[in-house]
Amino acid sequence: MPRLEGKIAVVTGAASGFGRAIAERYAEEGCKVVVSDLNGEGAESVARAIGSSALATRTDVTQRADVEAMVAAAVDAFGGLDIMVNNAGFTHRNQPALNVTEDDFDRVYAVNVKAIYLSTLASVPHMERRGGGVIINTASTAGVRPRPGLTWYNGSKGAAITLTKSLAAELAPKNIRVNAINPVMGETGMLEQFMGVPDTPENRAKFVSTIPLGRMSKPSDIANAAVFLAEPASEFITGVAMEVDGGRCV
Repeated sequence: MPRLEGKIAVVTGAASGFGRAIAERYAEEGCKVVVSDLNGEGAESVARAIGSSALATRTDVTQRADVEAMVAAAVDAFGGLDIMVNNAGFTHRNQPALNVTEDDFDRVYAVNVKAIYLSTLASVPHMERRGGGVIINTASTAGVRPRPGLTWYNGSKGAAITLTKSLAAELAPKNIRVNAINPVMGETGMLEQFMGVPDTPENRAKFVSTIPLGRMSKPSDIANAAVFLAEPASEFITGVAMEVDGGRCV
């Protein structure tokens, strides 16, 4: 039996990278999926490839009206909401903390932190009607083992981890589990921003050398974790920030 049979999910930042892989895996496991992204055309492409069990929304996760419309799309099309995956993310370029612009700082915290607030407001009432649910936040190893150059991004992911734990405690009486995934740097559209240098084999090798299992994360690694944290097999797991990092945080 598919691991997410009969479930309904929203995945943000799902036009590419980790989010796309999560949406695709969820659909493979029997889940109805709303594929949401600021890149509306990309979201449509992913939803078409998945098929009738998916629909797309163009969503700016920093805007309350957009987030409410995204959740409403899931409820209207599929009948409810069981799983909310806050995967959309933004980073400033790897650089000295004093050089990051105020606009970039604001965008990092709007996408990585405020979006969790907005999606919680929009999704929790629907989960309560279903008798419970699951919220999964894509955080980062940066929130556990921060390094110079990404200071403000690191802080936003630290906030995401703390919010995850606090919401897990607060929402447990409603049978809503809240967990986070902490990926190590992966092969996504933000890779060069994280590195702060050109994406060359030599520069990749420097970063990979800090990961004991010897490679960057792949979208499939994160999708596997997201399936586990959403399925019944993890029904007693909440408040966890799962490091999917090849040992980076050891």
